[in-house]
Amino acid sequence: MTTFSDILYTHYQTHPDQTAIIMQYAGQPDRPVSYRELLSGANGFASTYARRGIQPGEVVILILQHGEDLIHAFYGAILHGAIPSIMPFLTEKLLPERYRADLAALVSVTRPSAVVTYPEFEPEVYAALPVPPSGWYRAPLGEAAPDAGTSVREVIVTGQVDAPSEPDFTALGGMQRAAEDIVLLQHSSGTTGLQKGVALSHRAVLNQVETYKKALHFNPQDVIVSWLPLYHDMGLIAGFLMPILTGNPLVLMSPFDWVRSPVRLLQAISQYRGTLAWLPNFAYNFCARKIRARDLEGIDLSSWRGVINCSEPMRYESHATFLERFQPYGFRPAALMTCYAMAENTFAVSQGGVDAPVTIDKIDREAMQVERVARPAQEGRPTTHMVSAGRPIASTEVKVVDDQGRTLPERQIGELAVRSDCMLTGYYHRPDATEKAFIDGWYLTGDYGYMADGEVYVAGRKKDLIIVGGKNVYPQDLELLAMQVPGVHAGRVSAFGVFNDQTGTEDVIVVAEVDSQDPDERVRIADEIRQALNRGSAIAVRHVHIVNSPWIVKTSSGKTARLANREKYLQEVGQPVR
Repeated sequence: MTTFSDILYTHYQTHPDQTAIIMQYAGQPDRPVSYRELLSGANGFASTYARRGIQPGEVVILILQHGEDLIHAFYGAILHGAIPSIMPFLTEKLLPERYRADLAALVSVTRPSAVVTYPEFEPEVYAALPVPPSGWYRAPLGEAAPDAGTSVREVIVTGQVDAPSEPDFTALGGMQRAAEDIVLLQHSSGTTGLQKGVALSHRAVLNQVETYKKALHFNPQDVIVSWLPLYHDMGLIAGFLMPILTGNPLVLMSPFDWVRSPVRLLQAISQYRGTLAWLPNFAYNFCARKIRARDLEGIDLSSWRGVINCSEPMRYESHATFLERFQPYGFRPAALMTCYAMAENTFAVSQGGVDAPVTIDKIDREAMQVERVARPAQEGRPTTHMVSAGRPIASTEVKVVDDQGRTLPERQIGELAVRSDCMLTGYYHRPDATEKAFIDGWYLTGDYGYMADGEVYVAGRKKDLIIVGGKNVYPQDLELLAMQVPGVHAGRVSAFGVFNDQTGTEDVIVVAEVDSQDPDERVRIADEIRQALNRGSAIAVRHVHIVNSPWIVKTSSGKTARLANREKYLQEVGQPVR
């Protein structure tokens, strides 16, 4: 099996009536979708792409919400041999101006041949096109018009797609694609990340699926349950592509339905005997705090063999909170797992917690912040609990390098570098960014971390690091401390640095959302945040900015956009008073 289409053809030939996906919609009965239905619906889109002149190897942008249209549009592109790329849909959680700028940037760099969306969203798409199909052009200030050949040729709206039909695989362009051809684009979720489409080949994705299956001890009885958005690597690869390619049942719900009612995840695990799910760290706390006891009546989590912490810095306290809350419902400590992953490596780099409990490395906090060494903790000194992301999966190597690219010894903190057989082909239409991302064949991740006893530990993003008087401060550590103060919204804190010309170092700024409008209460919360940060970190924090909700800027995947929050703070408040 060398391509996606080869595998889909085998599924269609050998078990067409097997359930591929159980689609869940709030307030509606669950909808089982067989491989026959999946690929017939996809074939309707494939024939539409062909009829509208989209060629194999061309990019199709999908701007659709959770549902069968999205799934069929994606696999229709695969069957046709086109390259699908899912973009977030504009919701109330995203800033419209930033979303439109990201969409325009994506179109200008990726140069897709088609965009698939809803009729009501069509005007947003046209507004972002540098050369819309009508020929009308609105150039950004100071920029020349691009060649007409780089513009989107087709905007395809739902309701104008060919009816589902049995696919004739011999006539599909996807069957002519080669293993090294690009199969899909993933887009990073940072404030400027949409300009860098991660191009992945059939071979890279299938190598990842094969090696990750082994790391997880994947078996035919595994049932994957996911609420994760499909425009993010964790949702797309682990929670969508992998189970369909392997033939394992997938229970798929909308991320917005999950946020409104997080118990839906546990209900699905219980009902369908789910075995594997991936969660970002915040979801552990969110589930533990938001799910009411009465909603857990009759829930049985004993089938859940792996809840895998991934996508953002992992917290020992989050695991402990989740375990304490759900152990009475059959959740087992051995099910707590971890993963280090990134779109550039298709998904997983390392996996922990499968063959042994996740390792917790207790290290000296000041040695980490000042000396950049993960020294084992000593009694009487401040400590930090680092959660291991496990060992690199097969065919993936990890090392730690300094700013000159030199390999660092064990427990020295530096930038994590990765080399594998499931690495991106490149950033699509961005050879400059591709070249900068590699050194001697190793991909520079932009993450700080260290290795110990063969396991990977991730400290935080290089670009987010705050340096205060020679001390390296990871903003997520400060945010976690601030969120423990009563009255502060969980997940709605942002910490960043602003350079101070007078002191020659950075001031730490902490912005926190609260509900209270009482000035005295807001002063109390700010004081308690300062105290919590000064007790729990190696720096003194003075600048705490209390704001109303919603203020904090998030990325499309729900992560705190610290650079955007820094810019917003400086626009509203200016430089902090010295």
